[in-house]
Amino acid sequence: MTVTHDEKVVREFSKQAAGFADPSRNGAFTRHLDRLVRFVEPELDLEDVVLEVAAGTGIVSRAIARRVRHVTALDLTPAMLAEGKRGADRDGLTNVTFTHGDATALPYLDRSFTLVMTRFSLHQTADPAAVVAEMARVSRPGAALVVADLVRPEGAEGDPDRIERLRDPSHGTVLTEARIADLVAAAGAEVKRTETFDHVRPLDPWLEFSGTPAEAAAQIRRELEEELAGGPATGMRPSVMDGVLHFTHTLLFQQAIAG
Repeated sequence: MTVTHDEKVVREFSKQAAGFADPSRNGAFTRHLDRLVRFVEPELDLEDVVLEVAAGTGIVSRAIARRVRHVTALDLTPAMLAEGKRGADRDGLTNVTFTHGDATALPYLDRSFTLVMTRFSLHQTADPAAVVAEMARVSRPGAALVVADLVRPEGAEGDPDRIERLRDPSHGTVLTEARIADLVAAAGAEVKRTETFDHVRPLDPWLEFSGTPAEAAAQIRRELEEELAGGPATGMRPSVMDGVLHFTHTLLFQQAIAG
């Protein structure tokens, strides 16, 4: 029986949900949360009605909840939403709603939100153009659209998507910054601000967090080590620091204004 991409996403992130709720394990995922909140902060208003698309456990929603009127955290994976709801309840947040839904077909009327954002979702989805178009559709004119995602550096050698899919079969495609800007423009929004930076990460915790099977993890490690020895580029830009194998992700924060 053929497994759809959405089914792969639900399977993989149901497996990872508990890790997202554990501060001792999800440090890499939350490392740049404060930086993202600072990036979004100029757009925040106490009257804002916010939507976080493909929110996972609603990490960003919960981080900004006390600065806005209401936040809806929408995600495809019930287990992620359940972890997020437990976290919101624990923190005493009463203005965050966790909703099960598809980022490519949002269950909201046009022009429903004053700020719409998504974090680390476009590289997971099979149809990033549909996600961005839906974000723009449900945004009021002049609303901020914020995309935070992994991006592929222009001209980078190798195919990082192949390694990413070995680690997590639900991975889609890492886009370039220019491609994301094109999707935003096609949706009728105008990019206003961007910020990009590299995140060098140790390999083993990344593999352990996703529960990558031992055989696939060994293959990833072998290919990164071969690249360091002069072999083919993997697109993961490996390095060794203090005897530990690392790789590099490039992150993009992009803010646009809905038309």
